[in-house]
Amino acid sequence: MLRKREHYRRAFDGFDPQRVARYDQARIEALLVDPGLIRNRLKVESAVRNARAVLALQQEHGSFAAFLWGCVDGRPRQNRWPSMGQLPARTPESDRLSQLLKSHGMNFVGSTICYALMQSVGMVNDHTTDCFRHTEVARLSSGQASA
Repeated sequence: MLRKREHYRRAFDGFDPQRVARYDQARIEALLVDPGLIRNRLKVESAVRNARAVLALQQEHGSFAAFLWGCVDGRPRQNRWPSMGQLPARTPESDRLSQLLKSHGMNFVGSTICYALMQSVGMVNDHTTDCFRHTEVARLSSGQASA
């Protein structure tokens, strides 16, 4: 899937939610015959529906980021996992985020994918305590990073 990322970026207009939200049935059909994509109708239609939901959430909260960060009270969770085997696939916060996104009309946004999103955008510091990045990321998250 990661090898297809650039193709997806081009096919979905740079993941711009304003553009994707305007996709009509003809555009969806064109994506469904694109050999560089996983051609699953439900997922392609979901991308359009989710883009529309992102725009609504931006309108309601000022930005999609503001909505997301509201799920962790605006502060990243600083976990202290000694080993990779202890990292969860989901948490109560990711369960709540998943439920909120679904209540706004999104789909394919289960708790596990939401937790991966939370990790990737810095809402959760899941570097293990023996990782050289753990302390540095914790400092960044607390505003103590050096310039």
